[in-house]
Amino acid sequence: MQKKEISKQWLTHFEKSNQLESPDYENTLKYFQKFVDSTPFVKIKTIGLTPQGRELKVIIVSKDKAFTSAQAKKTGKAIVLIQNGIHPGEVEGKDACMLLLREILITKEKQHLLDNSILLIIPILNVDGHERVSPFNRPNQNGPKKMGWRTNALNLNLNRDYLKADTPEIKSFLKLFNDWLPDFMIDNHTTNGADYQYHVTYGIETHQNIDRDLVNWIDKKYLPYLTNKVEGDGFIVGPYMEFKSGTIESGILDLPSPPRLSHGYCAAQNRICLLVETHSLKLFANRVFSTKSMMEHTLSFVNDNHKEIISVNRVADKQTIKNYLADKKKFPLVLSGNGKFDKFLFKGFEWNDEYSEITGSAVRKYTNNPIEIEIPIFNKANSLKKIIVPAAYLIPQQFVKVIEVIKAHQINFSQIKTAKKIKVEKYRFKNIQFAPRPYEGRHLPSFSCELFSEWAIIEPGTIVVPSNQRQLRVLVNLLEPDAPDSFVSWGFFNAFFERKEYAEAYVMEPVAMQMMKNDSELRSEFYKKLNEDEYFRNNEGERLDFFYKRSQFYDRGENVYPIMRLINKSNI
Repeated sequence: MQKKEISKQWLTHFEKSNQLESPDYENTLKYFQKFVDSTPFVKIKTIGLTPQGRELKVIIVSKDKAFTSAQAKKTGKAIVLIQNGIHPGEVEGKDACMLLLREILITKEKQHLLDNSILLIIPILNVDGHERVSPFNRPNQNGPKKMGWRTNALNLNLNRDYLKADTPEIKSFLKLFNDWLPDFMIDNHTTNGADYQYHVTYGIETHQNIDRDLVNWIDKKYLPYLTNKVEGDGFIVGPYMEFKSGTIESGILDLPSPPRLSHGYCAAQNRICLLVETHSLKLFANRVFSTKSMMEHTLSFVNDNHKEIISVNRVADKQTIKNYLADKKKFPLVLSGNGKFDKFLFKGFEWNDEYSEITGSAVRKYTNNPIEIEIPIFNKANSLKKIIVPAAYLIPQQFVKVIEVIKAHQINFSQIKTAKKIKVEKYRFKNIQFAPRPYEGRHLPSFSCELFSEWAIIEPGTIVVPSNQRQLRVLVNLLEPDAPDSFVSWGFFNAFFERKEYAEAYVMEPVAMQMMKNDSELRSEFYKKLNEDEYFRNNEGERLDFFYKRSQFYDRGENVYPIMRLINKSNI
């Protein structure tokens, strides 16, 4: 269809600046407000506040004027969530959305994209970072003239926060996501790193962390359509370029993403998220238009196949519960690349590695000469740990921060009214170490887990989180300690790695002597360890601790995870 002429009032700041600039937040919202003023099919709503008090907005676009989640579900149309500016230096998604909405709502050459779809557009998720503008915020990026900052006002990276929900922005996002439960999500970014021919790359989950029917839909239908159409628009498309050892020749890593990231979180929600990653060295205009192309053709495909994607999503929700509860299949908790790869024809530029006096090592310099070379793409993963999903998890009521996160994900739970003695499973931590530096403001532990059973008194007020619900993948990733983005892995339970009471040697040594005298098996175990373990033999504290841990004085809660697994929910 031939493009219609645009009146001056509908020119974006991007266009007025000769495609070199992106507007600030105030003028961004003013442009989107013009859609509200010009058509009955758009509504802007506030979904939360940033740490600096700015309003987070969502633009709802619906031909049926279905501006609530309940109204949207009744239409039978697919709901598509488009997120921009979680990293505000990577800002082109916002400008691309302006152009695309104009073609849908004003010039109307693409109005058909709303026939079977409802759009939710977050113009900027990290608004505080967006307003921290500078021409120097992204040293590896070619425009716009000024751009925002990667983290929010608390210096936290929002695209590490989808599961633990430390930030106000992500809490607001989670409410929007779980209220509306979109059928498809697009998350717009810009990547950097090596130089190559690709204008736009994508990330999308196709491993053990997402339902297999969704994977089939992605691999056999959606991705072939998308790449063909976007390349038809003149943009070279490839998979997200994360290199195994930081160099092109080491190969591309295409491995499962944890739920701390947008596309990993959607996978845990049994939903598809397309991660759009334009390349930072391409012109800003090229990045805006390639992002627009990715969105437009995704919307076109979802619009044309709306009944199928809604159906596949619903089946995925049901199949998740059937697989891990009814059929007792083991849940793939920890995923890792297994070293296997396919061959990939990489479209790059010739390079030279030149010695630098500055770094004292070789620095890669790229030319403008295009090349094609075959490199590995590591796209196979194994499940390093699988678990049987329990019927429920029991969370003592004092863990308020944990329960707040459970609520943010809209996970269903109940509370125990009267004390009960039941058999539960617990984890004991071993081999505990801590990272030398904080990560996202948290001190992260590493550990191994040992599962054991015991009878426990469950106090009134204890939270019961049943696994038999749509968010099974989300709650398991939060509550199983070994999961990479669990509460334990993010340091929520670091206090339980600490010893709070100690026994002085002059008190404990006589107790230990009496224990040796009364227990021949303990005595044999002690002497055996002395003979076999030199470190133990030469460490007086460890020798005394051997008895302290076996005495009645030892805290039975030390190194034990206080959240319990319930195998039989009928016991509650």
